Amino acid sequence: MSAKKDMQQSEGFSKEEQAAMKARAKEMKAEARTAQKKADGESDVLAAIAEMPEPDQSMASRLHEIITASAPDLWPKTWYGMPAYSIEGKAVVCFYQAASKFNTRYATFGFQHDANLDDGPMWPTAFALLELTAAAEEQIAALVKKAVS
Repeated sequence: MSAKKDMQQSEGFSKEEQAAMKARAKEMKAEARTAQKKADGESDVLAAIAEMPEPDQSMASRLHEIITASAPDLWPKTWYGMPAYSIEGKAVVCFYQAASKFNTRYATFGFQHDANLDDGPMWPTAFALLELTAAAEEQIAALVKKAVS
């Protein structure tokens, strides 16, 4: 190796190493922003749930637990002021609408077009919820898993 090359290598990182470090730093900043956006979305959802009257609040809280456990890659966010769960903070996959939102008899748990629930020429995209039984919770978890598959 020439003396000039030895000196360049001993003085610091090569241009390729510097470029790789800059690229990694940029990636890490993007990852941190992404994690912060997801955390902000979850804070917004939890705040929206906390403002709901009962029994909507309990139902929304339990749905949040079921959805985040069934599809941890979905991002919580509010959508029309209600809890929703999206692909990287963009396309909403599923949502909860409290009965108190429009003073209706039942709450609604629904899916948007990005949910992978297609089943023939017709399938349900929303469900009325009066209460969350163990069977309903299992069905919701299965639907959420299928929606993101």
